Amino acid sequence: MTVDLVGFLGVVLVAYLVPGPDFLVVVRSAAEDPSRGRAAALGAQTGLCAHMLAAAAGLSAIATRSPVVYDGIKLTGAAYLVYLGVRAVLAARRAARQRRTAHEAASHAPHEAGHARGRFRSGFSQGFLTNLLNPKAALFFLSVLPQFADGDGSPARQILLLGLLDVVIGVAYWFALVVVAARLRALLARPKIRHRWELTTGWLFIAIGVTVATAA
Repeated sequence: MTVDLVGFLGVVLVAYLVPGPDFLVVVRSAAEDPSRGRAAALGAQTGLCAHMLAAAAGLSAIATRSPVVYDGIKLTGAAYLVYLGVRAVLAARRAARQRRTAHEAASHAPHEAGHARGRFRSGFSQGFLTNLLNPKAALFFLSVLPQFADGDGSPARQILLLGLLDVVIGVAYWFALVVVAARLRALLARPKIRHRWELTTGWLFIAIGVTVATAA
């Protein structure tokens, strides 16, 4: 099997460097808590694994060739992104209303510290669903990966091998991004900046969701 690894690695790196919904999920999660950011990263890559296995089995080809199935996945993914955005905007508004209460600072830290497992599950599920419900990820495995494989080899095997390489690269990239994004935590400890951050990321989620839903 002959694979154009140089070309493949170039395409993969560009794909990760261009911000998308998964980028926003990982950065936002890491800014809240590094472990939550790593969980979101692992969730996002697990979602890619699901697309990779589906493409290797031929299921993604069926989905992308059926307008009804493709549009259903697209609209579901868009609705989920809008949901994340609305939730972030509402959370920002609630925090603004509670900011002046005397017990907020005292009660916030213990509450967060006692729910590390919940933060991990929440981050993982957000990353996983964001990528799982992204039809562009399925198209990547079906249309981009085969271009770098040997036509004489097994398509399913080559998709799996290239897909696994993609996932490993993604994990390394996301974990590095988590380290950088986690440095925002000190800045986000300021209530006004935290409020603006929540509103900005929330509206970005909504904008991306609307864009996905209306894209041809």
